Amino acid sequence: MAFDTLAVRRDGGVLHLTLNRPELRNAMSLAMVGELREALRDAEADASTRIVVLRGAGGHFCAGADLKDLAAARAANADALAETNARFGALCLAFSRTPLALVAVLEGTVMGGGFGLACVADVAIASETASFRLPEVSLGLVPAQIGPFLVERLGYSQAKRLAISAATIDARQALALGLVHEIHASDELDTALGRTLDTILRCAPGALSATKALLAKARFAAPESLVHEAADVFARAALGSEGLEGTMAFLQKRKPHWAPQ
Repeated sequence: MAFDTLAVRRDGGVLHLTLNRPELRNAMSLAMVGELREALRDAEADASTRIVVLRGAGGHFCAGADLKDLAAARAANADALAETNARFGALCLAFSRTPLALVAVLEGTVMGGGFGLACVADVAIASETASFRLPEVSLGLVPAQIGPFLVERLGYSQAKRLAISAATIDARQALALGLVHEIHASDELDTALGRTLDTILRCAPGALSATKALLAKARFAAPESLVHEAADVFARAALGSEGLEGTMAFLQKRKPHWAPQ
């Protein structure tokens, strides 16, 4: 895959997608939105891909939307502006619903749409340099498309506080809020990422995908409504090739075939 706004690297079952506009702190243009969607579709269609890693080039994750694209849409008409905004929402939705494991490595600026992508990551690893902000209301705008993902990740109270104040929080505050799961010094970030990837690769890919789908439903469903569906999901997994292989590997005291050997 060759892209203009992304640097792409594959390492076995791991696809590394690096937002690659460092001169603009990786501001998210419409071109980048399109390329991220394309890269994710390709990854999901490739059975060998198990994890997608998102990070930014040049010491920053993402400064949010490229205001040049918004200005161009504003100059056209309201419909064009709404369509541009909707593309950002569709991007976050696609990454939030991917059956692949999604890991975000967060450094420096994490703002706007970049904040939204951080919220949908299954695992978010932050550098001590990471700084998080929702600047939209200070610009007379609304964090419209990322709003649902903010509430989902942070809860209504904290999402509202950060969205209406445009306050900046550091990595330790983000950890306390549950926005990120780990903090590391910059020179330890790749080592921490390696540990996370190794842990995920020890998990069965089909079981991981089914678990993500079930947990997504559990967010909005009463537990009693999922008892039978969860039982069916469990039975299919236990009787499937992964369940049989995993059980046999445990009994034989060996690694299952999907795990790094």
